[in-house]
Amino acid sequence: MNDQARVAEMKADLVARGVKYCFATYVDIHGVPKAKCVPIEFFEKMCAGSELFTVGAMEGMGLVGPEKDECAAIPDLDSLIVLPWDPEYAWLASDLYYHGEPYANCSRVILKNALAKAAERGVGLNLGVETEFYLLRRSETGLAAPQQQPHRGLCPAYDVHQTMQSMPYLTPMVDAMNALEWGVYSFDAEGGQGQYEFDFAYANALTMSDRLVFWRFMVKTLAQSQGLVASFMPKPFSGDFRSGAHFNMSLYDLASGENLFAANPGAMAQTHGIAFPDIGYHFVSGLLDHAGALTAVTCPTHNSYKGLIAQGEMADMSWAPVLRAYGANNRSAMLRLPMNRPCVENRAPDIACNFYLASAFSIAAGLEGVAAAKDPGAPMNDNLYLRLDRPTAFDSFETELGSVRRVPRTLLEALQHFEADPLASAVFGAEFKDIYLGFKLKEWDRDFYRVDPAERDRVLDFL
Repeated sequence: MNDQARVAEMKADLVARGVKYCFATYVDIHGVPKAKCVPIEFFEKMCAGSELFTVGAMEGMGLVGPEKDECAAIPDLDSLIVLPWDPEYAWLASDLYYHGEPYANCSRVILKNALAKAAERGVGLNLGVETEFYLLRRSETGLAAPQQQPHRGLCPAYDVHQTMQSMPYLTPMVDAMNALEWGVYSFDAEGGQGQYEFDFAYANALTMSDRLVFWRFMVKTLAQSQGLVASFMPKPFSGDFRSGAHFNMSLYDLASGENLFAANPGAMAQTHGIAFPDIGYHFVSGLLDHAGALTAVTCPTHNSYKGLIAQGEMADMSWAPVLRAYGANNRSAMLRLPMNRPCVENRAPDIACNFYLASAFSIAAGLEGVAAAKDPGAPMNDNLYLRLDRPTAFDSFETELGSVRRVPRTLLEALQHFEADPLASAVFGAEFKDIYLGFKLKEWDRDFYRVDPAERDRVLDFL
């Protein structure tokens, strides 16, 4: 079936299902979806790119200036979603085109380019993401957990009573995700007051990134329908847990679909003690080599780095990664090789990231390590928080295993690595690299130089 016939058939099916409006969505630099609302009668024209966008008016998209031409959104028909809670609307992920060619500063195009380079090696990237977020209600004293009887102990993680109180919200979310056949296999109250996590089936990196853009939209929409606030701010409360989005990554063979990280352990398993194939170790090495620049993309906000700490103002450990290291089941390291699934888990990404950009940089970094057949060195399987007990202002220090570096401690530090890393230009292109760097530096300046009331109260009379 040619594309024109497929579009006509899809339109007929959508009309029969009661769809009235369509969104051909793309994302800005933050991963926030943008689109025009198109009546179903104009579905064919929309699929042909009729809807034009002045992307220079949006954040971090390039083409700034009133003289610039528009971009066209070309939807990916395979990404079609009919909103489970409101079937009058259909949603498609789109690529932006400029002058008839894929637009280089479109996040989805950037990921597709990275996957195309991987395909030249005969591999693709599967991705599963552990999605965490806060669900809050407005009270007379400000934002609070949604439960009428919030947890009074140290940590509400996995608390059945907290989960049960929230089922009026959680059940519609699970129903919607399962209606989309995403395979929800667990959800729970997480470690923060009002924090939740949904875990669902992995997919190839493009499909998963498309789904996560829609998932954030769905989370917010269903929360608003119940008078609640859903937030993807990485660290909304200084004394509570951050909202991560751990990337569980595996390379697969494009011809057979075989998970290459599920292969038999190789020679490095003998020396490093973790039953993992050599290609997986090489992938780890690539991620570690580019960890600083990668973190600028996976942890994209000033607020992100308030969560990459050992403890801070929290009553107990943060469970967030602090060192650019890997281990078997070590949650204080940036990378983990979990024993219950054949993948590499990057624990640094947070729920605010642009999943297209983070996935693109991840596969490029990992494959660089694979191409060089590089050894990541010995794993660090101990509690790495205890290695930070010696005060130091530097990002690296010596251990018995050699020099170890911290995960970047601020957005500025991460951006310094991003600026210096040639892989950033290779993945994003020189223009978008400069756009991203400039935009995020402005974010840093805006948030770093602001004096807030808490700082003033703490210091005004002290000095």
